[in-house]
Amino acid sequence: MSETTDLYAHLPPPVLREADPARGCRRLEGRKVLITAAARGIGFATAVRLSAEGAQVWITDRDAAALEAAAVVASAGGWRLHTQVMDSASAEDTAQALERMTQDSGGFDVLVNNAGGSLHTPYRFLDEDETHWQRVMDLNVMGAVRASRAVLPGMVARGFGRIINFGSKAGRFGSLIAGPNYAAAKGAMAALTRQLAQEFGPHGVTVNCICPGVVMTDRTQALWNERRSAQERERVLQEVPLRRHAEVEDIAASVAFFASEDASFITGVTLDVNGGQAMA
Repeated sequence: MSETTDLYAHLPPPVLREADPARGCRRLEGRKVLITAAARGIGFATAVRLSAEGAQVWITDRDAAALEAAAVVASAGGWRLHTQVMDSASAEDTAQALERMTQDSGGFDVLVNNAGGSLHTPYRFLDEDETHWQRVMDLNVMGAVRASRAVLPGMVARGFGRIINFGSKAGRFGSLIAGPNYAAAKGAMAALTRQLAQEFGPHGVTVNCICPGVVMTDRTQALWNERRSAQERERVLQEVPLRRHAEVEDIAASVAFFASEDASFITGVTLDVNGGQAMA
């Protein structure tokens, strides 16, 4: 096994729910999709799901080895992913990478702004400094702004587009493991979604936001173990009516819905996907 596939050695080929082509679930046939920071976790699951529904999918990540490994694992399941190294926190790098991908693809029909995270910055407000705030805002908010700026002119010209942003339960109800900078950034994503939906709706572009609850990726698991006791983690789980945390496939399914014609008359929406843990 090569070094690039070692990252995924513990995982079987992706298994999709509700996306078996034999059942006719090909809602995204021919669509060109860009998903940022998608070499792992929610982004990777989304890439596989949308590919299985007929889309041509481009994924970015700053980790070249992880991108290569993701493409190999997807290929084992019969799905092709186009890959591009890109750091969503870097304006210069993002501009160059997006220009290359736009030329390669001919323009994107769907953008999934998945890049984000708390970057392991402190949990307590008074422990966060200017740099912590700048880094988290730059990745979560400005990363989405940069990608949206790049794809929207083409969407407007074609009279069609789908932008799916990622907020978080943290941005709506607070977080038990991520700090105020992350909560504020994810709250801003919901506000950005509404404003873009209002502005670009007349051009045939829908913009929606998904706010996941706890999704136990490796990164999230590490933060939970570090910042909450076993008793606290169990108590939180029992507060979820469905008595489980989200799987990456749960979130990918929501993205697939918003990207499809099934959601053609839905825009400016913030969708909570948290198993009922927080009900607006």
